[in-house]
Amino acid sequence: MLMIKHFEKLTKEETALLLKAPVLVSVLAASWAHGISKKASADAIKLAHLKTFTAVPLLQPYYKEVEQDFKTSFEAVVKEFAPFDEEKMMELRKQLLELDKVIARLDKEYAATLLWSLSRFAAHVKKADRVLIENFIFPFKLPGLTD
Repeated sequence: MLMIKHFEKLTKEETALLLKAPVLVSVLAASWAHGISKKASADAIKLAHLKTFTAVPLLQPYYKEVEQDFKTSFEAVVKEFAPFDEEKMMELRKQLLELDKVIARLDKEYAATLLWSLSRFAAHVKKADRVLIENFIFPFKLPGLTD
């Protein structure tokens, strides 16, 4: 495992949770109607690979580490929280609350950059299904509706 200098003060468990963050955020963003579409899943996995190259330089080592087992971890988390009922979603949110506590222990600049990046990551995954549905229902641009 690559050591990320910003994680030096964290326990192994806290570091593992931070490395799992994009997976947890992706699963939460992609889960609706008690499941995750194949499009949202594929998009999350693809985005994890792209983040390694497109992330803010400060986060590149982080995303390089995350990328190593993102797909396997994503699939395991999906399996863990399926069928995405209220109880499972509460468990997922509980892990995300723990993640907030760990991020709060990081350097302020790094924490802010990581939170910004994770929110963009979630927004992209969440949008995956919406874009697919819009393109199916409205295959052409409608001002004010699809732009």
